[in-house]
Amino acid sequence: MAFWQAFHLPRYLPIYVRLWLAVVLAVGALTLIFGWLWQANAEQTPPREVVIRDEAGQVVGQALARPVRVPGQGIEFQVAMTDGSSLFVQIPPRPRRAGEPPPPRPWARGSTGLLWMLGIVALAVAIGTYPIIRRLTQRLENLRRGVERWGEGELSTRVPVSGTDEVAFLAQRFNKAAERIETLVKSHKSLLANASHELRSPLTRIRMGLELMGAQTLPTFKNEISRNIAELDQLIDEILLASRLDAREADVGTIETVDLTGLAAEECARLDAELQVADSSQAVMVQGVAKLLRRVIRNLLENARRYSTGPITVQVRREGRRAIISVGDRGPGVPPDQRERIFEPFYRLPGASEQEGGVGLGLALVRSIVQRHSGAVHCDDREGGGACFVVELPLRDM
Repeated sequence: MAFWQAFHLPRYLPIYVRLWLAVVLAVGALTLIFGWLWQANAEQTPPREVVIRDEAGQVVGQALARPVRVPGQGIEFQVAMTDGSSLFVQIPPRPRRAGEPPPPRPWARGSTGLLWMLGIVALAVAIGTYPIIRRLTQRLENLRRGVERWGEGELSTRVPVSGTDEVAFLAQRFNKAAERIETLVKSHKSLLANASHELRSPLTRIRMGLELMGAQTLPTFKNEISRNIAELDQLIDEILLASRLDAREADVGTIETVDLTGLAAEECARLDAELQVADSSQAVMVQGVAKLLRRVIRNLLENARRYSTGPITVQVRREGRRAIISVGDRGPGVPPDQRERIFEPFYRLPGASEQEGGVGLGLALVRSIVQRHSGAVHCDDREGGGACFVVELPLRDM
């Protein structure tokens, strides 16, 4: 059985607790070993020969016995008499003289006294080593918390550097690495945003050239160019939005109270989808950016329309302190092993064709927007066939 199971300790213990327990257990083991050695040494006290004579000088009792210390009464010997009986000979403690300090207390003498002394030493070591070990490992905890925050996306996180040992060196190296990665990510986002902006100018010129084409140009050719321009324009727009959402400090809009039922009704009317609202006198209101939440519903509806062969339904309801938006379709559905990957940028399901439309950023934007609003989104099977995308958002505090 493991140590933490035997003593009902949690499987994870901070490093300072482990070091402190190691010191305490080591001192405890040392105390037991010394106590055992002292006891064994006391038991090996050589026996003394005790002889008892009568008035005539005849030996009436004789024995080879070890002295036995009786607390408060001195030492005594057990002597076998010639008549078969036993006699106890006791030597009382020496009386104190005037001004002489009192003798040691019974618990402080012999092996018991050593155990008490070692116990006090062990307690002093346990109390004295705790602040030292805690101070040593506090910096490790600060480094661990900094790495966790940095791993969660707070790239500006830095850990305090103190001391000149290996922990301080590790903290310095982490800060330098975090600074370099933050600079690279910011440069990448800036390059992406600038490139997206620059692409709009040639797109505008291509669109103007398309409008100035003569009548001899085939309509199918013009329609194909228009479709490609629309897809490229949509890609640029979604890349810009994704870049702003990734930057936590970027302004993505004004936070206000949003009626999800109203947004869903407008988008359903635009794409001819069926809206199902739960019978409730309470409106489904959330705090968020209206244009972003509208984008969530629109992207889910367009994704459903792209793959669905039947009616598309949208449900808006309340569940406890959460607002639920469900978008269901009658398409081929999503395999269970692909239900997380479809939210990755530019990922398409195996077998999906580019002719079906979309650039692979729609669902990734949905997840980014929902997470920005402290919510979650996932994909389930729809009863009767198809897929159902479920968005959960916190309700507005009334």
